[in-house]
Amino acid sequence: MIRKGEPWGEPAARPLDIVLADGDAELAEFVAHDADGAFGLLAGDLHRSLGSPPQREEMQRLPIDALLVRVDGVEHLAVAHVVARHGWWRGPLLAAVNSAYIGDWNVAPRAHPNDGRFDVVEVGGAMSLRQRLQARRRVPLGSHVPHPQITIRTAESATWSFEEPRDVYVDGISRGRAQRLEIVISPDHFSIYM
Repeated sequence: MIRKGEPWGEPAARPLDIVLADGDAELAEFVAHDADGAFGLLAGDLHRSLGSPPQREEMQRLPIDALLVRVDGVEHLAVAHVVARHGWWRGPLLAAVNSAYIGDWNVAPRAHPNDGRFDVVEVGGAMSLRQRLQARRRVPLGSHVPHPQITIRTAESATWSFEEPRDVYVDGISRGRAQRLEIVISPDHFSIYM
């Protein structure tokens, strides 16, 4: 786990057995089967949060946290984010993120994939459509906060019970509708080579 003022990762030669993932969901699947593997990442939100480095022979081995997720009791692993929502334009919205980006949106500008916690971004259900449109224009640069209807905090674990089921997405993959969501950080769960 990274500490303020300390270097992150270590120089490493490109592993001969490196497994390259095309995105967050594929990387999470690989890690779920073998957390000790040698992984690289070619695209996705975690890749973008790491600066979108190209593949090369001399690399950095970076320890990465994972999100252990339970969606109505069904376990999943996430490397980048979990989103629970009714829609983008109405109702409450929740994002638990291990990386700053969700697509083109810099949702949690201070999120770090190896700080031993995840960032929780919540949009209040009372936020108007007009305010959401304004925030949408600002979110690519991470300037959507502060806003009275948007909160950001960090957590090592959290549980939510929703009055109405919400659509849940784990690293961009739909996991159906759920009323209960539990997330726990797993520090230094795996490493990637970038």
